[in-house]
Amino acid sequence: MQNKKKPQNNQHRKILTTADGSKSIYIEAENVQYHSKHGAILEAQHVFIHSGLHFILQNNSKPISIFEMGLGTGLNCILTAIEALKNNMHIDYTAIEAFPVKIEEVEQLNFHQHLPYTKSDFLNLHQLDFGSKHLLNQYFSFTKIYGLFENYKQGKTFDLVYFDAFGANAQPELWTKKITDQLYRMINWQGIMVTYSVKGSFRRNLLESGFTVEKIGGPPGKREMLRAIKTPC
Repeated sequence: MQNKKKPQNNQHRKILTTADGSKSIYIEAENVQYHSKHGAILEAQHVFIHSGLHFILQNNSKPISIFEMGLGTGLNCILTAIEALKNNMHIDYTAIEAFPVKIEEVEQLNFHQHLPYTKSDFLNLHQLDFGSKHLLNQYFSFTKIYGLFENYKQGKTFDLVYFDAFGANAQPELWTKKITDQLYRMINWQGIMVTYSVKGSFRRNLLESGFTVEKIGGPPGKREMLRAIKTPC
């Protein structure tokens, strides 16, 4: 997710098509969109599935717990649910969202045309109650939380965090040392965090919080991204 801005109800938003044929939301007043113009699905698969989920599964065969910072369109969640079913892998997925996408916008997205996931199931994801655990398939449980990440105080910890926040130009409060400390507390040992960003100050904050941080190859149109691992001191 590149250069995203915090959505406001009074902003004019459009649905547009990215390079891989999948659609994204565009906030016209800010000239930004929810996903990379080089491909919404390609970006999400590379940053969160390939560089996050597949990486952690190399050394972890137990059920996986995942936290997503920024549910957004639900694309990352859908891709992860597909992986759970495909690999008979139990995943407990929690996503927080302070600015839910409107259902009329969700209806215009076309991820179901590119993925083994029906449109009705995609719509249902956005209509599920906040705060309750739901079973999306026999391997994938999903809890949606309404609120700001900086106010999230549940004691549960996670194996993997998808940090898909709005960019630092829109939400600077989410790229601070306070947030990287929060991430460190909520990730299990040998757990990881992945994000599309390679912002220098955020990388330094991750290091100061105790993470081992590496720059790795980015998705189409972006040279690098970050992966942080919580390793014992």
